[in-house]
Amino acid sequence: MYDVCIIGGGIIGTAIARELSKYKLKICVLEKKSDVAAGTTKANSGIVHGGYDAKHGSFKARFSAAGNRMYKKLDNELHFGFAQTGSFVIGFNDKDAAKIHEIYKNGRKNGVNELEIVDGDFVKAKEPHLNKDVTVALYCSNAGITSPYEFAIALAENAIQNGAELQLNTEAIAIEKQKTFIVKTNTQKSISAKCIINAAGLYADNIAQMVGLNEFTISPRKGQYLLFDKDEGRLTNSVIFQTPTEISKGILVTKTFHGNLLIGPDAETISDKDYLDTASDNITEIVAAARKSVPDFDMRKVITSFAGIRAASSTGDFIIEQSKVPGFINVAGIESPGLTAAPAIAEYVTELVEGTGIKLTKKSDFNPNRKPYHMVANMTEQQLQDLIHCQPDYGRIICRCETVSEGEIRDACSRNLPINSLDAIKRRTRAGMGRCQGGFCTPRVMEIMTDALNINIDKITKKGKGSELVMGRTKRALGNNK
Repeated sequence: MYDVCIIGGGIIGTAIARELSKYKLKICVLEKKSDVAAGTTKANSGIVHGGYDAKHGSFKARFSAAGNRMYKKLDNELHFGFAQTGSFVIGFNDKDAAKIHEIYKNGRKNGVNELEIVDGDFVKAKEPHLNKDVTVALYCSNAGITSPYEFAIALAENAIQNGAELQLNTEAIAIEKQKTFIVKTNTQKSISAKCIINAAGLYADNIAQMVGLNEFTISPRKGQYLLFDKDEGRLTNSVIFQTPTEISKGILVTKTFHGNLLIGPDAETISDKDYLDTASDNITEIVAAARKSVPDFDMRKVITSFAGIRAASSTGDFIIEQSKVPGFINVAGIESPGLTAAPAIAEYVTELVEGTGIKLTKKSDFNPNRKPYHMVANMTEQQLQDLIHCQPDYGRIICRCETVSEGEIRDACSRNLPINSLDAIKRRTRAGMGRCQGGFCTPRVMEIMTDALNINIDKITKKGKGSELVMGRTKRALGNNK
């Protein structure tokens, strides 16, 4: 019997799990994929928004402004990577200026004091590669960038460290309300819990319907991105937004936390919640729009394109509530700025859990700190030599594009969050994220995984069941059993 069962292992589910692990509770997280952060969270722009643009009085405004202020402390504890770069909303004419003034006023109502309306000269001094026609901008000094999947992984590791349980490859297929909730899963195993937290992202409406709730629907909204080589990261120092529209904050241009250039996303409402294909027409439009902000990026430096899907709710706002079914808490429709808001949402959901009658007693031994990765690419020569002296594996570079060592891969394999896929290694170490997209390092990474995890190579997948990379030894496939 669990006190709390969280359905969904994205940024929201892992943030809630980590927050609840501060208390004497029995907690489990159910994630249907083979890793946390493998859904919407993995294909996210990684922007930590200032909190100025969400409509005043909305949950989006309340939790994004509060969440932003929590990132520095969380990064100090969890070591996932956060940089406070600042952001601009740029404008080119009087119409844009009027909208920027509206956003400024709204931001101040939201309690965001780190805002300035600045002229084109101010922008160009900070961002020399921006379009010279920029005449006005809103500058927010407290905005920043992070790695969304690394944040979710850090939250999950720390939650497990503090007693939470994670069940991967476990999908909730039915929920019965008896004296407690009985969650039936695809593994033939049922979970009993006093409280259910529905953090299922794109499928939150489906989960709610399992207990007879039909108050909201989730519409998938796809956004496509282009990721450039780190050579192009020099083109921007801050997060660059254009003046927003009703359905989108516009095409952004930003340096990622790890130094690449990222442009996108567009916004396309689709019907299939799993449809992640990219389309050349959309990419052409994204490129044209992004050049309005930064004209001179080199398309020959694109290393990959990808799509993410946002969970847009029928209410137009985050849905965070104790539902009509006692003990069933919805945390749904968490689209942008959901990444920013996640830590503050987790605190609020903890209050809702207490409101269900579950007693919250703080642990005296809660450990907020997660062991950081030794990232060879970020070390000084002396730091690296000292590390190699103690642990020689860190001296063997496996991914040349991202300078990832064997030691980092083995560290990822040894942690409390189980992994068996290349994508899981990639999200933790960046092996395979560089120019060649794993073309050079994949066989060697798989070899290290087989040894570190003590598994056969045919058990390693790209991203979970159904994406196996090898089927057996070549000689056996050719009929030679030797």
